[in-house]
Amino acid sequence: MIVGIPAVAQDTGPTLGGCPVMPRDSIWNVPVDTLPIDAKSARYVARIGAAHLKPDFGAGFYDGVPMGIPFTVVPMNQPKVPIHYAPFEDEEAVAPESDPGPYPIPRDAPVEGGPASKDDRHVIVVQQGSCTLFELYKAVPTADGSWNAVSSARFDLEGHELRPDGWTSADAAGLPIFPGLVRYDEVAAGEIRHALRFTLPTTRRAYVWPARHFASRSDEPDLPPMGQRFRLKANVDISRFSAANQVILRALKRYGMFLADNGSPLFLSGAPDGRWNNDDLAALREIRASDFEAVDSSRLMRDPNSAQSATRR
Repeated sequence: MIVGIPAVAQDTGPTLGGCPVMPRDSIWNVPVDTLPIDAKSARYVARIGAAHLKPDFGAGFYDGVPMGIPFTVVPMNQPKVPIHYAPFEDEEAVAPESDPGPYPIPRDAPVEGGPASKDDRHVIVVQQGSCTLFELYKAVPTADGSWNAVSSARFDLEGHELRPDGWTSADAAGLPIFPGLVRYDEVAAGEIRHALRFTLPTTRRAYVWPARHFASRSDEPDLPPMGQRFRLKANVDISRFSAANQVILRALKRYGMFLADNGSPLFLSGAPDGRWNNDDLAALREIRASDFEAVDSSRLMRDPNSAQSATRR
């Protein structure tokens, strides 16, 4: 279940806890439905293959694992705790590319996959007042209230700053995770006004704006790079889907989705919520990789080191 204040899309863009979820002219919040198709689109889609869209979120548990990437909203006076950078399983810590603590992360902040998970273990916290986003990767709470992590990052939800070029974040592409999540309250409100986040099992050893980092050893040219944006084709008929699923599919047509990490094929990221209808969400699997096209969003780049778009919506 989502902890904190629900995020709802407003006329000024998505908000959470009195904070914008990135500025209105952030690349996350600008439509791409009229932009040209990327020259390599057909090759990227062919390389993705026969995958179907999979909502990687829902209500309750799947095989004993909570469904989705949770987040927590905390007040300005939430105590800050140290962040220690430590290896997890076979992954070394990335302290040089992480923003040092302390972070305002509660001892009981939910961990992606649950307390026993050995997977990504993301922890996401939005602090009211400062409008700062804090994200951890491979996060493990310690007995003294501090947290261990392989990497971390903080983002100003009111700013356009990107990570330093070549740096990762709590996500492989060096992007924030939270702005790309499908959130129940936005769907219930009838509109998602931002790009979403998805994963593929194999990517290219490259990244495109606004991504800052790659996560592959392959130079195969037909593999998409990190940060590549895809959108659902305009001619895909979504009328057969439920009203809730149409909200998600309209967002994929208008705002698209960023390739943000290596993972399961065409898995769409979202936040857990007890109000999701898992059976209804499963219908999204009817959408195929061939229903998408890669977008050339280079004309939106105002500055390669900024997430500010050259075009406001």
